[in-house]
Amino acid sequence: MAIENGQKPEDGLAFVAVTKPTDWTIVILRVVAFLATASATVVMALNKETKSLVVATIGTTPVRATLTAKFQHNPANVFFVIANGMASLHNLSMILVHFFGDKFKDRALRLVMVAILDMMTVSLASSGDGAATFMAQLGKNGNSHARWNKICDKFHKFCDQGGGALIASYVGLLLLLVITVLSIVKLLKTK
Repeated sequence: MAIENGQKPEDGLAFVAVTKPTDWTIVILRVVAFLATASATVVMALNKETKSLVVATIGTTPVRATLTAKFQHNPANVFFVIANGMASLHNLSMILVHFFGDKFKDRALRLVMVAILDMMTVSLASSGDGAATFMAQLGKNGNSHARWNKICDKFHKFCDQGGGALIASYVGLLLLLVITVLSIVKLLKTK
């Protein structure tokens, strides 16, 4: 490709022209990211399963106990719900800023703040996803060195529902990452 003055680049690298993203592209991505993170929040927050399991055998008589697996029993899952809830709230507030942001006088400051808040939301959602993914792996496989038993062989619905929440959250995280890049490009293209 040619540079603006018509000369070819000397080192053979091609320059890619980045176009300014349209406002509606970012809004649509924010709506989908909001739906993904909100669904991950709701699915994990409603994640609960109760089972009656044999915990011991005395002679030939099995001793049963009713056990409940809830997301609140694991701090990583609680953090996952809070992080995705905050990411949902961020996306919802940024959608509102898009529609009512013209009331702000300084557009450049608004774009800088949106880009910074987007980066903070990506880091928050990423940390929540990482923590919940680690605990999901531990629940699925256990840890023989620490003698932590796996629980997904007993609580199938609990693990499947948690896995669905993780998938939705990772989709939301990917969209948040794309939105952050587009916000920064929009900021850099503003003059």
